[in-house]
Amino acid sequence: MIELELFGAALASAAPSVEEAQQLCAEAAARLGIEDGHVAIEFVGEQRITQLNADYRHKPEPTDVLSFPIDGVDPLGASAEHKHQESSLGGEPDTPPRELGDIVICPEHTADLREAIVHGMLHLLGMDHERDDGQMLALQRELLAGVTR
Repeated sequence: MIELELFGAALASAAPSVEEAQQLCAEAAARLGIEDGHVAIEFVGEQRITQLNADYRHKPEPTDVLSFPIDGVDPLGASAEHKHQESSLGGEPDTPPRELGDIVICPEHTADLREAIVHGMLHLLGMDHERDDGQMLALQRELLAGVTR
């Protein structure tokens, strides 16, 4: 299960509900073979997103969404394998869900908050539209078309 925390919703009047945001994240994760994890989404103002963009991407300008992976993507498959082994031995793993990371969204610079959530989640899971041949944005469109509003 994808656990979700949502912060700063007061800054985003058109923000999806926590349940819808969780569904969007879960659908994106499932498409990439990830079933468990924790994600935090924070809505921030223009000044904060500009500072984060400058600090982490060296672009001192506002942007719509930034993603900050925490535990990384590569070990997730190993974690799933460990869970499978524990289950097949009759035990339940005691570990909390993997910390996938944080998605930071600036509603002032985002036309569609649902799209920003999916976009940020795909980045957390290792996809990068600046380096692939259109796969990330195609999957993003597919996910948004398939998840009911």
